[in-house]
Amino acid sequence: MKTKVLFLIVGAAVVAGALYAASTYYRSSVQSGPAPGKKIPEELLRTDAPTIGPADAKVTVVEFYDPECEACAAFHPVVKGLQKEFEGKVRFVSRYATFHRNARTAALYTEAAGEQGRYWEMQSKLFEEQDEWGEKHGQGAQPLSQNAVSTLFDKYAAELGLNVDQLKASVNDPKNAARIDRDMRDVEILQVRRTPTFFVNGRQLARLNQQDLRALIREELAK
Repeated sequence: MKTKVLFLIVGAAVVAGALYAASTYYRSSVQSGPAPGKKIPEELLRTDAPTIGPADAKVTVVEFYDPECEACAAFHPVVKGLQKEFEGKVRFVSRYATFHRNARTAALYTEAAGEQGRYWEMQSKLFEEQDEWGEKHGQGAQPLSQNAVSTLFDKYAAELGLNVDQLKASVNDPKNAARIDRDMRDVEILQVRRTPTFFVNGRQLARLNQQDLRALIREELAK
């Protein structure tokens, strides 16, 4: 009888420990953010940043991404899936963290495409064609020149039905460069060190996976 009681006590302790460890692990995967009701800082949420979803959504997801980042390209279908899953409930905001060699040029072209109403299409196109223009072009081949990269981007724009001459003028517009420079200053202020980096209502997602991001969105929706 004593053995049975001891077994039950030990078993309960093990379960309790596992539950505590699981909850601690989950908390460790999400960094702290603004206190409830506190305004999200402007360095995180700029009013002119590209957005999908209602402006008055209860939950705002901000992604800092690099167009040349392989992880960003791989995670992009997840982001698109979550946009569809939470359509009408969550606002998704796109920001730049142009760490790679050709990322700034890619960001300029994406901004320019946005002036013709094709921001998201150009973002997706650059991810889809990343092997052609990105860091791993040719698997050891010489990096493409900036002219060669721009020529490829012009081709992608034409394939999307954009006015290429208008696009080139927009790429050279100082306001687009200023917006990317502003984002990079915000990257430093927020200490964004890798891409993609996500913030959900100001709370930074520390572990990059679909389950954690979805869980954090649902948690914020439930508040």
